Amino acid sequence: MTEQQHSHSHSHRFERGTDGPKVIVVGVDGSDSSLRAAAYAGGLARRQHALLAVVYVQPMLAAGAALGAPVADTTDEIAEDLVAQIREATERTKGIFDVRWEFHTFRGDPYNGLVKAADDLKADAVVVGASEQAGHRIIGSVAVRLVKAGRWPVTVVP
Repeated sequence: MTEQQHSHSHSHRFERGTDGPKVIVVGVDGSDSSLRAAAYAGGLARRQHALLAVVYVQPMLAAGAALGAPVADTTDEIAEDLVAQIREATERTKGIFDVRWEFHTFRGDPYNGLVKAADDLKADAVVVGASEQAGHRIIGSVAVRLVKAGRWPVTVVP
């Protein structure tokens, strides 16, 4: 068996998730905890040579709640601002370390949007910031719901 045949025969034995994450999804919404989560996930992606998929879930508000407020425009502006922040952070760290990253937006509530993103992007791991909303201690945060889903390793960054 030649060296090339030998290495080729082993390349198909790795199963998803056994050799470290290859796609790391991080949810960002502009909050301080989500930006800390993005920084943490960026370091994880660098060390694992993984793709960092930065996901912003644009909220869909009920028609009544949107009266007088162009909600789609506002959430598009937030998405553009997040991309600008991520690009700026990426530029600052260029040369120090290199991370492959993509930015994705999904519409919906944060939990279902992140589940769809993780499924669509075939995520090996999900990173989110801890909720900064007091009510989530009672109802359950997006992070807790993702952990309970039990489909990916979930890291919650304070």
